Amino acid sequence: MTKIIRFKGLCCANCAEGLERKLNKIKGVKATISFVAGKMMLELDNDDLLDEVLLCCKKEYPDIVIKL
Repeated sequence: MTKIIRFKGLCCANCAEGLERKLNKIKGVKATISFVAGKMMLELDNDDLLDEVLLCCKKEYPDIVIKL
């Protein structure tokens, strides 16, 4: 399943890269984050992983605003 999610609140491209690395450590998730576009493209093995991805984003960057 592919999901494209918009976000705001990351301060720089390094933060986006760090978040991408964290998300890619979750089994069944392949994440690509574009800081400039404010988008994250997710390849998920199942729907339940989306909740885990969102939780990880909020844990790492509490100020991030995610639009599903």
